[in-house]
Formats: sequence, C-alpha cells, structure tokens
Amino acid sequence: MIEVRMSPALARGLLTRRTLMRGLGAAALGVALAGCGSAPANRRSTAERAATDMSDQEKIVNWSNWPEYIDVDDKTQRHPTIEAFTRQTGIKVNYTEDVNDNDEFFAKVRPQLAAGQDTGRDLMILTDYMVARLIRFGWIQELDKANIPNAKTLEPALRDVPFDPGRRYSLPWQTGFVGIAYNPKATGGKKIESVEQLLHDPVLKGKVTLLTEMRDTVGLVMLALGKNPADFTDADFDAALAAIRQAKASGQLKGFTGNEYGKGLVSGDIAACFAWAGDVVQLKADNPDLQYVLPKAGHMMFSDNFVIPNKARHKKNAEKLINYYYDPGVMAQVVEYINYISPVSGSKQILLDKDPGLAQNPLIFPSAEVMGRAHVFKSLTPEEESKYNRAFQEVIGG
Repeated sequence: MIEVRMSPALARGLLTRRTLMRGLGAAALGVALAGCGSAPANRRSTAERAATDMSDQEKIVNWSNWPEYIDVDDKTQRHPTIEAFTRQTGIKVNYTEDVNDNDEFFAKVRPQLAAGQDTGRDLMILTDYMVARLIRFGWIQELDKANIPNAKTLEPALRDVPFDPGRRYSLPWQTGFVGIAYNPKATGGKKIESVEQLLHDPVLKGKVTLLTEMRDTVGLVMLALGKNPADFTDADFDAALAAIRQAKASGQLKGFTGNEYGKGLVSGDIAACFAWAGDVVQLKADNPDLQYVLPKAGHMMFSDNFVIPNKARHKKNAEKLINYYYDPGVMAQVVEYINYISPVSGSKQILLDKDPGLAQNPLIFPSAEVMGRAHVFKSLTPEEESKYNRAFQEVIGG
C-alpha cells in the first residue's frame, strides 16, 4: 500500500497536468491515427532543422507547457522560478499553457513542422510517445549539451530510454506513475491491490474505469498477465485486449476515462480505477480516505519532456532554460508545488531539509524498489502505433 502524505501546496486543489488528458473522440482519433503513419517524405536533415539562432540578439524564449504544471505564487499568480531565471539571465520567458493533449497539440504544430517552418515555439513539453513520433519524423533538434551542463544531474534511471537513446533530443521535465486508485467506502472497506480485482472482483462490478490512454491501460493489463510492456508480441497485446474486452462484456467496467475519474472516485460512483498518481495525490488533499496502489505485478511510468522544435529562433536560450531547471534547487521548488517525480538528482535532499514528509512520499521520490517495478511502453513503429491504437479504440468504443 502506498501511503500518500499531503504537502501544504496540495490544499490549493490544483489540476494536475494529467487530469487534462482527454479521451479521444472521433475527430481526435482521426488526428491521432493520421499522425501515427509513416514519416513524411520531406523529413529534414540535421542542417535543415536549424534556423539562424537569434538568442544573442533577442533575449527571449517561447515555452509551451501543460496547464498548472509549474510553480505559482498564489498571491501574484506569477511563476517564481521563471522570474528568477529572467533576473539571472536577462532572458524573458513567454510562457504559454497551450498543451492540453498530446495529439491535439501535435495537430496544431504539424503543418508548420511538415513545411519546415517556425512554430513560434522554442521549447515544448510533450510525453514520451509523442517525442518518439517527432524524433521519427525528424521534427525536433538535437540538444547542445554544452549549453546544458546540468544535464549531468539527470537521474540515472532516465538517462537512456528506448525512444531517445542517450537523451540526444529530450530531457524529462517531470515523471509520474500509473496505478490503481480506489474509494474504500465504495468497496465496502475491501482493499484493492491488483489489476485482476478490477477486471474480475464482483464487489467492484459496474464501478470500475480504465484509462483512455492505450499505453497506460494496456500496459497495466499486460503486467498483470505476466507480460513486459517494453518488449511484447502481437499475441501479448491481443491477450491484454481480450482481458479488457471480457471485463467490458461482463459488465465489470463502468467505462473508460480521461479526466473524468476524479469526481466519480470521490463520490463513490467509481469504486476503483486506473489512475495517474499525481491526480490522486491532489485528490487526497480534500479526500484523505482515497487510496492509491502500485500493483506488485508492476506499474507504468511516463515522462513529459523538454524538446526543441525545428526552426526554433532561440535554441540557445531554450537550452539555458533547460539547464536552469536542472539545478537541483530550482527543480525542488517546482516539485514542492506540483508533486510529480523529480528527474533531477539532488532535489530530494533539498526537500528533505525543507519538507521531510514530502521528500519521503514514494509517489514523488520513489525508492529503488518502487522504481524497479516501474515499466515503460515500448517504442512503436508507425505501423504498430496505428494498428494498436485502432484495435484499442475498437475495444473501448465498441
């Protein structure tokens, strides 16, 4: 059982980045599947990706991030770490909270990137699978680590990932887990500790939701079946879908959700669900009886990452900003506020001194044992991504 301790920041009741993830409707699904196809024929070479860097002449950087995914001064509604960066460097940060969904955002920037044009952004925060897609298309630039000496503070477990070996194109902004949340009042006090219970336990029948995010839902079910989400076959994927399909057909499932599960979980309409840890940490601020479990069979892990799009006009300034946030003290400020997992070594020790309870929360600073049970979904080929997404949507929408 994961015990979640609330920091004072959580009393604000902020939305987390993950609560804004939405299920794919018909139109959004079309965009997502269209983006899964083969890389464009006009894929850019390394030289063609860069614009003339105006960083020295124009002391600005344009940063797109998810809403409520950075520290905020409650009185001024400004971002203390951004203001400190500007004071230190003289670089103004035009900070925009316009990433509400990976695929929706991809649809916004795709026309410019495909045409080899500037998106108006120097820095973007996107999830692992979307970063993999942009790398595959050749639409983001390699990071100049000479401008990011603090990259050495990246946690060892995150330094080499399948979609970006050696972290040439991306560095994590925040990391989180996908596990199980439940409301003990709706389960009759019964502990819920496994995916098998969600799919089969009659106590939960009709009051279970899974996520509309294919990688998270299928990944958790694969782990319950003894399969590795980072290395699986078509047969393994089909077996996970069959388990989900059977649970749906039997009436075990209430449905599939994105941001909707929070309200239902609190009210008891949802007894148990697949959930993002950051959401539940914040829900527990006002609802301390809620429970969150990382199954013994394993749990899924994701990262949201800094990337620099092709033709960015202020690449060096963007790299200076990344370097700033990879200072352990700065990242500790962000983590203290938003309560996701820090990708930066050393930030835990700073928070141990400042807020020992927060630094001991295993959902924010996980132990080696918890990290050892964390899994990522394997990097997919364009054909696999399209095939698996279609099959998943047929199950959850049919």
